[in-house]
Amino acid sequence: MHSGTVAIVGRTNVGKSTFLNAVLGEKLAIVSPLPQTTRDPLLGVLTTKDGQIAFLDTPGLHTPKSELGRRMNLSAESVLPASDAILFMTDVTAAEKGRGPVLPEDRSLAQKLLPEGGRVVLVLNKVDLVRDKSRLLPVLQAYTDLFPFEAVIPTSMARQDGVDRVLDALVACLPEGEPNYPEDTLTDRPVQYFVREYVREQVLNATRGEVPHAVAVTIDRYEDGPLARIGATIHVEKVGQRRILIGQGGAMLVRIGSAARQRIEAMIGKRSHLELFVRVTERWKNAPRMLTELGYEVSELAGAAGDKPGGRPVRRRRKKQS
Repeated sequence: MHSGTVAIVGRTNVGKSTFLNAVLGEKLAIVSPLPQTTRDPLLGVLTTKDGQIAFLDTPGLHTPKSELGRRMNLSAESVLPASDAILFMTDVTAAEKGRGPVLPEDRSLAQKLLPEGGRVVLVLNKVDLVRDKSRLLPVLQAYTDLFPFEAVIPTSMARQDGVDRVLDALVACLPEGEPNYPEDTLTDRPVQYFVREYVREQVLNATRGEVPHAVAVTIDRYEDGPLARIGATIHVEKVGQRRILIGQGGAMLVRIGSAARQRIEAMIGKRSHLELFVRVTERWKNAPRMLTELGYEVSELAGAAGDKPGGRPVRRRRKKQS
């Protein structure tokens, strides 16, 4: 049996979280069309008859424009030394747009992050978007020359095409050994963390412009019981952003809360009551103390500081027998 940790790294918006959800068979990580959706490393554990892979989904590496962005990059890079293998993900849409076979950003990241002699699998995602498949051959060759990857695998995460090939390649990279986590482990994050993220996900899906990246969420109250009672605060930087999130007559906030509640209930397996508030917290993205209070602490890869109160990690629920 092979067992170990795999860090998923790459630029923003290349499909890292979509891949994690696909291999887990659970919509664990939040996804959106917007870049920099993922802000924290997220553990997702897959246990099969062949072994156990502890995936660490990481924020997309980018040129930071705030202290939040700097911390996101640092948190992504911090998981690499403790990983047994690395899944380096990019996409091939640059080739479709004529930007060359290898993006300069990918070349820079490979030179900076990929360890000499390390076991790295390259995933070239979004091949379904390339209309002329003949363009893929020079891209595959260029990335093959970039680094001595264990495998180079073209995929389409939108169609879940190539996922099994990626898993086979990763398992072969891991050392032999017993699983590090109980078989029913899904993640080490508590429910409160996902409440925070699922509210933010609905803000991303419901709004555009500057609002999504100006939003953070804290959990004020989580009372478990037959009906989970939850209170959360959505933090924004400007009064105008607060008006957008509340909407006319509170309609936008109701829409966000309703969609987030459905995501939460699917995870916890019972009904919930979710109460949302919107607060203006000026310049929170550049205030170190406020970032720590909001849960964006680089040194803490699990159990974000903004998750109050603490809770047990989410485990896989047994599927009902039909």
